[in-house]
Amino acid sequence: MSIRLITFDLDDTLWNVAPVIEGAEAELRDWLGRHAPLLGAVPVEHLWPIRARLVEGEPALKHRISELRRRVLLHALEEAGYPAAEARELAEQAFATFLAARHRIEFFPETQPTLEILADRYVLGVLTNGNADVRRLGLADYFRFALCAEELGIGKPDPQPFREALRRGGVPADQAVHIGDHPDDDIQGAQRAGLRAIWYNPAGKPWSHDGAPDAQIASLAELPALLGRWQAG
Repeated sequence: MSIRLITFDLDDTLWNVAPVIEGAEAELRDWLGRHAPLLGAVPVEHLWPIRARLVEGEPALKHRISELRRRVLLHALEEAGYPAAEARELAEQAFATFLAARHRIEFFPETQPTLEILADRYVLGVLTNGNADVRRLGLADYFRFALCAEELGIGKPDPQPFREALRRGGVPADQAVHIGDHPDDDIQGAQRAGLRAIWYNPAGKPWSHDGAPDAQIASLAELPALLGRWQAG
C-alpha cells in the first residue's frame, strides 16, 4: 500500500541539536549572571537535583520540558533568596532567553531541499519530544501539523503521539512512515504503533536493539528515492 503520510522527528534529524542546547545553556547562564546576581552564573549541575525532585513529585513533567525548565528556574531563584513574585518574573524572562537561543538552529544542508520535494508529494507532520517550534524556524509551510510531547502530555515511544499523527493525517498506519534518529523513541515507537520507520543514522552506527528499522539513511537527501522505490514496489 502506498505511503501518504510522513512524520519527522526534529532534534538530531533535521539539525544537530547538541551545539544548539550548549549555546542556549551558555546564554542562560550569562543572563542569570547579569540579572539574577543572588543566583549568579549557576552551573547547570546545580539545577539537576531540583529537576529530579520536581519530576519525582510530578512524573508527567518529564514530557513537558518547557514547563519543567520554568519550574526549575523558579525553584532555583526562590532558593537563592528572591521573593516569589520576583522569582516568577525572573524565571519567565530567563526561560524566554533560553528558548530564543534554542531556536538559533543550523539545518542540515539537505533538510529544506528534501522537505521541499516531499511536501509536494506527501502529507508531512512533526512528532517531537522537544520544544522546538517549526513556526519559529520557518518550516511551518512544509508541515500539515506539528505534535509535541509538551502539548500531548505524553511523548514517544508511547503509541499515542503516533496515533494522533495518523488521526491528523487522516491515514491508516500502513500508509504512514516516521523518520527519526532515536532507535527506541522513533523507530521502535513508530513500529509498535503500526507505522513503518526509517532510521536516520548519519554516523553509520550498528543497530543494537530488538527488531530492525524498515530502512536506514545516512542523509535526508536519500528519502525521496527511497520512498519512490517503496511506492513503486
